[in-house]
Amino acid sequence: MTMAIPSYTVETRNRASTLSAIAVIALLLLAFAAPFIVSRGVIQDLFFILTMLVLAQNWNLLAGYAGLISVGQQAFVGFGAYTMFGAVILFGVDPVVAIPIAGVFAVALAIPTAFFTFRLYGPYFAIGTWVVAEVVRLLLAQWKALGGGTGTSLPRDAARDMMGVGLLRDLFAMKASQAGDALTYWLALILVVATIGFIYGLLRSKQGLGLAAVRDNEQAARAVGVDARRMKTLVYLATAFITGIAGALIYVQKARISPDAAFSVTDWTAYVIFIVVIGGIGTIEGPILGVIIFFLLQNLLADYGSWYLLMLGLLGIVVMLFAPRGLWGLFSDRTGIQLFPVRRVLKGGPLNLTHKGGPHG
Repeated sequence: MTMAIPSYTVETRNRASTLSAIAVIALLLLAFAAPFIVSRGVIQDLFFILTMLVLAQNWNLLAGYAGLISVGQQAFVGFGAYTMFGAVILFGVDPVVAIPIAGVFAVALAIPTAFFTFRLYGPYFAIGTWVVAEVVRLLLAQWKALGGGTGTSLPRDAARDMMGVGLLRDLFAMKASQAGDALTYWLALILVVATIGFIYGLLRSKQGLGLAAVRDNEQAARAVGVDARRMKTLVYLATAFITGIAGALIYVQKARISPDAAFSVTDWTAYVIFIVVIGGIGTIEGPILGVIIFFLLQNLLADYGSWYLLMLGLLGIVVMLFAPRGLWGLFSDRTGIQLFPVRRVLKGGPLNLTHKGGPHG
């Protein structure tokens, strides 16, 4: 006598993800060697791509998984950058040490702002985040010790002698400016790896499953015991922390800050939203593809002045009309390829057992 009982397994990995892991390791090794291979100008371009990717991945986590459409992420970019400048100029902290401090202060800003913005929903939440960013910008513009409305620069000695620069000069005979660019590039690369690793690990965890449930149907998620508000708050604070670190790192490399630049809604939110939308919201691969496309378009169209922004907008509209899940979503739907699979797939079927309970060959 035999009977069939269901035997299922839940899987997330696939062959493409295994191959992509190998490719990512090889790419990372090449990326770490880049300062010894390519010119300083290329390193600066790669730094821009990496930092924009960090911002895009964080906004994608907020909007694509937690359902929090924010247009005020420049608040954490600017606040993180100003925290770094304040720590260096007022307290003599090394810029590299000040970067994680900026992330902590960004979380300190996010806690009271979350209390305010989480009382708003939908478009009101988006407007609320923008209002918060504007209030923070106006307050910091009054801080005379950091240049007020005109801004200030990092002390020359602090930028030239920051932690790691001297070591790179001695080991690899780099000039101070070249060593500084290499150091900030490597920090940006580490930040990208940590950010994607954190997001990928979160989405594959039980908390990530709860987050996906909240995104798809918040009321149904609450009904099965998911604390939606807690999940959204944790994501909001985590993205504030990483965004604050990214803002500080960006302005370590720039070495010059002003309120209008640090809190630019175009540079730190509008472009980031464009990257996520054309790449594919709700996927880890989407922002990676989106930031590459954005960088190429920026270099190809930047000479067209205001027409550049118009063409970016038109491209965004076309993608949203014909590929609502972005270019990566369109590619993935047609090929089934996922480089960072987080969807849980039920596999298996009935397993024949003998009357003794053992497998029937």
